[in-house]
Amino acid sequence: MSGIFLTFEGLDGSGKTTQLSLLANHLRGLGFEVVSTCEPGGTILGRRIREILLDEDAPVAPLAELLLFAADRAQHVEMLVRPALERGAIVISDRYSDATIAYQGAGRGFASATVKQIIKFATSGLKPDLTLFFDVPVGESISRTNHRVTEGVAKNRLDSEAAEFHQKVRAAYLEIAEREPKRFRVVDAKRSITDIQKNVLQIVTDFLEARKT
Repeated sequence: MSGIFLTFEGLDGSGKTTQLSLLANHLRGLGFEVVSTCEPGGTILGRRIREILLDEDAPVAPLAELLLFAADRAQHVEMLVRPALERGAIVISDRYSDATIAYQGAGRGFASATVKQIIKFATSGLKPDLTLFFDVPVGESISRTNHRVTEGVAKNRLDSEAAEFHQKVRAAYLEIAEREPKRFRVVDAKRSITDIQKNVLQIVTDFLEARKT
């Protein structure tokens, strides 16, 4: 598999989706084939699962939530991510397996071993080559999310969780960063879009250069 798999992680409102788009456009300008995608929702099936998972008015049991994310990921990897990597593309996904460790593992309280087993089963062991975590304090994440609502963006079910839930999620991401410093980079997402973009480009450029050696 000759492609490169990048993933962007972060709390809602962290700006990761904006930065993903900026990076994808930059890399395309350099002549790379770039596949931009997301979880949940990177495939037709995934978009239907996403509607269920994020519908604030449709309660989903925690175990069902965990398994639905796994189903979305299995379809995503099989139908989109692996084929793109096999033809040499750079795949950039807005969230991937680390989100399940953070949200369903730490947030919902599922045992780490259970979550990791389900992830491995759904992905056949496919891991990102590089992950960027866009870190903002929980209070700022909530503030940004609420601001989006005033602009007409509907809240989803996870947005509506209490601050304590999001604190657990953020802490889990930072724990992953400590465990896997070679793969995982923490980006200070409190800064301006331009400053964050410069940081992202530097991280990714350094990574691509190191891959050549």
